Amino acid sequence: MERKRILLADDHQIVRAGLRQLIDAEPDLVVGGEASTSAETLALLREGAWDLVLLDISLPDRTGVDTLRLIRHHLGEVPVLIVSAFPEEQYAINLLRAGANGYLKKDADGAEILRAIRVVLQGRRYLSPVVADLMAERLDQPGAGPAHQDLSEREFQVLCKLASGMSVTQIADELFISVKTVSTYRARLLAKLQLSSNADLTYYAVKNGLIQ
Repeated sequence: MERKRILLADDHQIVRAGLRQLIDAEPDLVVGGEASTSAETLALLREGAWDLVLLDISLPDRTGVDTLRLIRHHLGEVPVLIVSAFPEEQYAINLLRAGANGYLKKDADGAEILRAIRVVLQGRRYLSPVVADLMAERLDQPGAGPAHQDLSEREFQVLCKLASGMSVTQIADELFISVKTVSTYRARLLAKLQLSSNADLTYYAVKNGLIQ
């Protein structure tokens, strides 16, 4: 049986070690490489063929949101399973909308982690019971969840960057878009979230657990 090659992208060595031990014990799965930064993750993805990426949402050089966007825009459709310490209601829907194939909490037990990996490897999306309930609630009651869940992929990306203290110019340089475009996204964010300043955006992000 050919084992499916998995790339672990997490900046905590102890987390990678635990995941490697769990995955390598399976006859059909193997950890083919590890990365501790977004740059290392993207480099490894370019160098070889991978069946799945387990991607941490908080890498030291670039957020999981940004890394996922780069993977989707430049590296094709390699399946990406997000592994995060953040509760599902904070990030899951936005990341699924941005192209993630699943969202998993880091404190999930081994059986759930393996189940999620196999679901994604089968070409399906993995939805934990919590995420499934969130999505059903959104269908039954549009607008019932946090306002940021209704943002577009790019709006959510800009929100996280503004809330972390980046200037409009810094965001424009990092995302390779114009300052005017970033300002337009900022205006949309303020309107959609019913806020009036960058300080309000930061407070909103902290209150909703989008930044630490």
